[in-house]
Amino acid sequence: MILLEHGNAIIQKTLTDKFEKHVPPVNLAITPSALDVQFVDFDGVRYHMWTPEKKTVILLSMNIRCWDELAKYGAWDVLGKEYGAYLKPPAAAEPGYNVSLELDIEQAPNDAEGRDALVKSFSLLRRHALAAPFVKAFQTQKQLDSLPDPTDGSAIPDGELMAIHYRDQEAIYVQASHDRVTVIFSTVFQEETDRIFGKVFLREFVDARRLPTIQTAPQVLYSDRDPPPQIRDDPALPKAEDVGYVTFILFPRHFTNPITAEATISHIQLFRDNLHYHIKCSKVYMHTRMRAGVAEFLKVLNRAKVEVAGEPRTHFLNEVTSETRYIVKVMQW
Repeated sequence: MILLEHGNAIIQKTLTDKFEKHVPPVNLAITPSALDVQFVDFDGVRYHMWTPEKKTVILLSMNIRCWDELAKYGAWDVLGKEYGAYLKPPAAAEPGYNVSLELDIEQAPNDAEGRDALVKSFSLLRRHALAAPFVKAFQTQKQLDSLPDPTDGSAIPDGELMAIHYRDQEAIYVQASHDRVTVIFSTVFQEETDRIFGKVFLREFVDARRLPTIQTAPQVLYSDRDPPPQIRDDPALPKAEDVGYVTFILFPRHFTNPITAEATISHIQLFRDNLHYHIKCSKVYMHTRMRAGVAEFLKVLNRAKVEVAGEPRTHFLNEVTSETRYIVKVMQW
């Protein structure tokens, strides 16, 4: 299975090129160049990387649809811990963007490992911003787990249900309990075939956990159309037939260790993008196989056609139109 990269490739390549030209030992024949590039990432995240004043000072700004929700759940604290002095104050962010990072190439680390780590950190700006609700949920779970059991026999109350509406009609819901953290994805399938493929993939997620080798993986639940009980009362839920809900149950073993927690956050964030990416890849594969099959059938028809002496030789390749209509009908399934 191909997994999408967590970092942004454009940020990584641009900063790497800048470091190669302006970090000692510097090639004096190369003069600093201006930079101004705008690009997008998954889920409609917009970036602007440019040199507003000095050619060696880079300003990286990001606009994300759900920033207000992320800020409420502690995004500024997470980014401040990760970027420190590189992070500009909220009031100093570039207009039209939610957060800005400023990097002076001349003051960057001189060692290669330090530069590579800095480049990787900047390329993960979107990932670190989206990590805020997960970090808060992990901390809340530890607090709830330390509470004594109620004397009246009632259950320990759950933590806040955090909703991150990161796409149109789609959201991530995160809620901590005393023994687990529940993550729910709502995803919209634009086509009926996408919904069918998605259902097959997600059933495999549910069945794969039964294998002895991955018993420690998070529990996965899938519901079609009907939302899970945790979010059933959310008025913002879309009322449509093409919506599916995927629930991940994270247990303390998935986030108690800091390294494991970071890996869990990175992988679960891209679940929706990986799912739809592999749905599109599967459709392409099936269409390619169908086209190859039709091409073989046409060859058989051409070999079976009786040739009459004196008549021009024709091929069934000239009659692909009718076959194409058949392929389109099959694809629309």
